[in-house]
Amino acid sequence: MAVVQKLAEAIEANLHDGDTVAMEGFTHLIPFASGHEIIRQKRKGLTLIRMTPDLIYDQLIGMGAAVKMVFSWGGNPGVGSLHRFRDAYENGWPNKIEIEEHSHAAMANAYDAGAAGLPFAMFKGYRGAELPRVNPNIKEIKCPFTGELLSAVPAVKLDVAFIHAQKADRDGNVLLEGIVGVQKEAVLAAKRSVVTVEEIVDDFGPRSPNAVILPHWTVTSIVKVPGGAHPSYAHGYYTRDNAFYKQWDTIARDRESFSAWIDEHVMRKGPDAFAAFAKRAV
Repeated sequence: MAVVQKLAEAIEANLHDGDTVAMEGFTHLIPFASGHEIIRQKRKGLTLIRMTPDLIYDQLIGMGAAVKMVFSWGGNPGVGSLHRFRDAYENGWPNKIEIEEHSHAAMANAYDAGAAGLPFAMFKGYRGAELPRVNPNIKEIKCPFTGELLSAVPAVKLDVAFIHAQKADRDGNVLLEGIVGVQKEAVLAAKRSVVTVEEIVDDFGPRSPNAVILPHWTVTSIVKVPGGAHPSYAHGYYTRDNAFYKQWDTIARDRESFSAWIDEHVMRKGPDAFAAFAKRAV
């Protein structure tokens, strides 16, 4: 049964040093508020998993929270590289980080396998690709029925999943709609989950045909953080802050400017700082 908590309480209760973590969200509903609280609590030794790591993982890596990242594409969407990630991987600042790279198809299937409690994912893919040459976790497996050679990758198994959603109700059920990625699968593949939401309501009301509802028994902690996906967007609540994504390229290129930004905008502030962004119209 999901419990409603404050963000600092939810992170402290559910996330420990050395955990394997996913912070999922595709284009929108990226859980930035949770990521900032992880930085404030100075968690270390994390294995970060995400299909498309962008700014929030750049920030976590730049603050030394991670020792490994498992992913299928990494970058600042529409802008360029993740400079803190590159600095960690290429130069070991602030610490060396290991990477495990997959295709989108492999990651999606690995999440599905984790959600289903399976040890690995099996799918058609990687034929003629280069990734199996550099990733020992990509294997071939023979179908016992047809003899066809298929690709296999380990299931995503998480200690904690973090997602952001539009709504939770009083019973602890969670609603996501708009563009959805693998948030549902991440929560189901995790031992514990923290869901930040724009609002807590009595009833979800009308919802779109692609809406996803996570029942209360799949969720550990719910935290109301209006604006908690900024600078990404929350469908129906506020728009994407494209200007910030461009600004991040300059901020993150330099270690000193990155550290100064984190100190001012993360370490000295709390989740209430996101509230101003929740007032922006879509």
